[in-house]
Amino acid sequence: MPSVEDIINQYGPAQHLSLAELEAGLAKVHASPKDGGALELIVRRSAENMREAIDEANLDLELGLVGDSWKNRPSTRSADGLAHPDMQLNIMNARFIDLISQDRARWPLAGDQLFLDMDLSAANLPAGSQLALGSAIIEVTDQPHTGCQKFVARFGLDAMKFVNSKLGRELNLRGINAKVIQAGQIHLGDIAKKL
Repeated sequence: MPSVEDIINQYGPAQHLSLAELEAGLAKVHASPKDGGALELIVRRSAENMREAIDEANLDLELGLVGDSWKNRPSTRSADGLAHPDMQLNIMNARFIDLISQDRARWPLAGDQLFLDMDLSAANLPAGSQLALGSAIIEVTDQPHTGCQKFVARFGLDAMKFVNSKLGRELNLRGINAKVIQAGQIHLGDIAKKL
């Protein structure tokens, strides 16, 4: 299972895109399906900075993505400091990660578990929206997903400014948080359907 460092070493340092390049690539992101988007990548994070791209996974009510380290990650947003129940799953738009990473092998560097070819904007998937994915059902939560220093190091300062801009937040370019409300199995290529 590769670490973040292994991925960076194997594929060399990324060429970070400028704000103009990010804006120019946005048309492709805007064309993401409003419904019926395909699951393009599943990433299990078994430990901090470890990434494993997998073809299928089980989603569990208590554990989120089974084998992922979410449950062991403390959160400053939860009352008890433990893993936040509304942040079990981090989901990112596949077209946007493709734009900023410039290489599919770099997608896992984002730290998200699910990459959907789907419009994740607040207008299309507001908090409370439910998606059937494989035999599971997940629900979008109101917890914001924003860029951080790791995101800057991997994709550039302009990318972080872009995802945290007014437009970036409306489109949820950094991604969305979700929780499992019906356990089930998911596979690469599964189609996410709004309920």
